[in-house]
Amino acid sequence: MNKKKIIVPLTLLLAAAFYFVFFYKNKTLQFVPGNANAVVLIDVKKLTGQYILSFMAHPSKWTESKTKDKKTVSLQNSGIKTPDFLQIFHLKDTKFSEWYSVVELKDPQKFSAYLKGHQFVNQGKNVFRKDQIFVKIQGGNGIVGTSASAFEKIGQWLSSEKKILNADRFINKSLGSISFISGQKIQNFSIELKMDEIEIKNTSETGSLAFIAADIQKKNRFLDVELDARNVKNYASLLNKNLVDSAQISYFRATADLERVNDTIISYGYDDNFNEIEKKTVQKIIQPKYIIDIQSSASEKAWEYFQHKKWINAQNQFTAIPFQPNTIEQNNSGFIIKSTRKPIALSPKIKENYIFVRNSPMLVSSLSILSTTEKKLFTDIEYVFYGNKAQSYWVKIKAKKGELPLILRW
Repeated sequence: MNKKKIIVPLTLLLAAAFYFVFFYKNKTLQFVPGNANAVVLIDVKKLTGQYILSFMAHPSKWTESKTKDKKTVSLQNSGIKTPDFLQIFHLKDTKFSEWYSVVELKDPQKFSAYLKGHQFVNQGKNVFRKDQIFVKIQGGNGIVGTSASAFEKIGQWLSSEKKILNADRFINKSLGSISFISGQKIQNFSIELKMDEIEIKNTSETGSLAFIAADIQKKNRFLDVELDARNVKNYASLLNKNLVDSAQISYFRATADLERVNDTIISYGYDDNFNEIEKKTVQKIIQPKYIIDIQSSASEKAWEYFQHKKWINAQNQFTAIPFQPNTIEQNNSGFIIKSTRKPIALSPKIKENYIFVRNSPMLVSSLSILSTTEKKLFTDIEYVFYGNKAQSYWVKIKAKKGELPLILRW
């Protein structure tokens, strides 16, 4: 038989298989509820391709899989049907920290075994939990969330007739996207994973914002913030919908550093004669030193609002900030809130909108709620920057430089 007659169709067959495995995508989104107000999409095939290229370029990772515990079932063999787009969503009228995703299951029993093998605790009614991750198995689907409070509603939605969406409405050639939905309006931001950073943005022009980030980074502060009225309103709406309207905040600026201080704990006990004795214990705690400038177009009204909320006590301390002691002072334009232990100065006003948070070993050590894996991820971050100029938004999560790219480290 002529070898050329075999090679040509075989090459075409392999090319077609390669296309369907790595490039063809089903853009139908079945798992985004109608009452979702934010959606995160991850292009699984693009992520897989990026991982393979990075893996091939770093031989040190090739032998690592041989040292892993062979008893541990991998996600690939967990009974989950791998989607072309991972769909993560946030529902209206739920806490900002509550995010959910639904995956199809090829084998629910295999998925259940996978969860048990990874130390998820069965809480009954097919609900499993490990740390802050909750999973519910419902028929041929798995519901995953940072909370279990909406599982029942999501389960009811899965059993009803669903509106099918298309991925092109949310993502355009990027590795991922985050989209905010308000009625018929959808605002999309691309997500890109680079060598040692993650970018989330709605613009390709980030030069001026990058300049701001580089300049602020030199100040070596733990926290620097400057926001105008629009940005304050956007952020305050995540925490307190009435705050901006009631206090009429028009500007916010803050600077903070961390320090390790001695904290004295006083307790009482009894001696052998049943006399009450005082016991003092000194421990090291992490506490910020900070100064905050809040400007309001109606400072008297804002002061009354703070008092109504009982955020100002008799000692003129702003109790809405849990780190004490501090003082709040009213001036013509608004308020100054500052810690009293070791006062610091505000960073110079640059009339830009940004939030800059620098990672710190002290911060990581104080986050006891994080698991070992989460602490490892957290430790790897160098800083997080948010910048806004007109209608351009940019978030940069910068990791420490390492021998491996983020996709192989995380």
